[in-house]
Amino acid sequence: MMSSGDISKNMAAYKPKVISLTKLPGQTLGFYLRAEQGEEGHLIRCLDTGSPAELSGMKDGDRILRVNGKFVDGLSHSEVVELVRSSGATVTFHILDEASYKQAKTQGANPGETQHTPAVNGGDRRDLKARLCYLVKSGSGYGFSLRSVKGEQGVFITEVVPGGAADQAGVQLNDRLLEVNGENIESCVYEQVVDKIKMAGSSLVFLLVDDEVDRHYQSLSLKITTRFATTKCLPHRPRIVHLTKGPGGYGFLLKEEPGTGGHVIRDIDRGSPAETGGLRDSDRLVAVDGLEVNGRTHEQVVDAIRRSGAKCCLLVVDKDADLMYAQAQVSPMLFWEEKKDSLSPPSYSEATTFPMGTPSTPVVEEEKEEEEEEEEELKPKLCKMEKGAAGFGFHLNGISGVCGQYIKEVVKGGVADRAGLEDDDLVVEVNGKNVEMSTHNEVVDLIHGSGSSLELLVATKSVYEQLKAKGVAITRELLQWTPRAENQVHNGEEERQTPARERVSSFTYSMKECTLLYPRQPHL
Repeated sequence: MMSSGDISKNMAAYKPKVISLTKLPGQTLGFYLRAEQGEEGHLIRCLDTGSPAELSGMKDGDRILRVNGKFVDGLSHSEVVELVRSSGATVTFHILDEASYKQAKTQGANPGETQHTPAVNGGDRRDLKARLCYLVKSGSGYGFSLRSVKGEQGVFITEVVPGGAADQAGVQLNDRLLEVNGENIESCVYEQVVDKIKMAGSSLVFLLVDDEVDRHYQSLSLKITTRFATTKCLPHRPRIVHLTKGPGGYGFLLKEEPGTGGHVIRDIDRGSPAETGGLRDSDRLVAVDGLEVNGRTHEQVVDAIRRSGAKCCLLVVDKDADLMYAQAQVSPMLFWEEKKDSLSPPSYSEATTFPMGTPSTPVVEEEKEEEEEEEEELKPKLCKMEKGAAGFGFHLNGISGVCGQYIKEVVKGGVADRAGLEDDDLVVEVNGKNVEMSTHNEVVDLIHGSGSSLELLVATKSVYEQLKAKGVAITRELLQWTPRAENQVHNGEEERQTPARERVSSFTYSMKECTLLYPRQPHL
């Protein structure tokens, strides 16, 4: 076992690079900041060609240790993103290459940390988060008192009655009160806060911090919002429901509530995967495979469920949880963000974005509807492009060193969009060269080396998987061949295979602002 002296000596070999990046108005820094399952640290991924990040010498897989001098290796992903975004046009990073970072971690060291900086690793400190607390008034009231200190900002909790409503909700003595029912009260005087609480009725949602959490975020110069809060104290919880499709589908109807835009579970079949999986009638659907459905059309949500294939993961809320989160003015996705790391790694479908098709696209109500859909031609697509002023207009997604690349973020009306590229198309050939077994960097190099003209042979995920299942090699020769999806027979009745619909995307050299939720990552 290495002593602390040994670690200090070894740490001398790990010299982080200090990189200062400046972005112009309308630009980003040109990279994705990611937190990945099975990987420690804050990773730099998907560097844009010609961006400030790439030109500075950043590499795929580098770890960010400090942001503007603040040690961030042990902070949460959202905290680091907020630090970068709040830095303005210029940000200074301390960065260590992937190999050195992993070696340092293996030796038990905290790379980039000085002796004056407290270690902030997940196992060495408690979870430094604000708390959302839901209080329901009893016959004796809420069971707490407030105080303010002259000359000090804030209103604080005092005299928490043991066993009272506040105590049961997780309110603690000397907590600082930040929000009441989703409204920030930090600039309010004592009397104003008391009036807001009195007017709230029989229930309250507080956002609270204790002294340690308060000092932690002040040291990071971060404003505390519900984004940095835990939902562990809230009594009504969203539910994560994993479903595996049966012969008759999932066994429920999805309906859009008139005037609300909410997507509600109805008519659950007895003994169906929906019933056994834990769905309940009148549950409101919040997310499909980690992607929030709020603001999406009914057709888009149904299509997202279908695109999941034989399995999907739904986030739902019952009426009580829905009302509580609405009162707090917080999305139930905050609960998902806390729980996602304990879930199994996302499947391909979990990493896709919602298709933004036209409203006129015919989509059946759910799996119960037995209308026939048009069969899918099992063909790849050959997309020919001439680079424009903004590049080809798409992003190439993949994991460095891992085979299998797919298209993302097609610029609407751009070169790739006009050529027929779609979001989540799998790349089979680049300029006639098969790249199915090529790594991400190899495919990127081929695209960069193509000059002003580019030809991509691509296939949707559905077409790719069906052709592979038939043992058919995907080449340009298939463009002249018209195989059809085979019909399948279940329970003595013929049923057509439902193709997974995909959406177009693009490869761009511009530094475009893009924010992706899990499994999306912020594009900085």
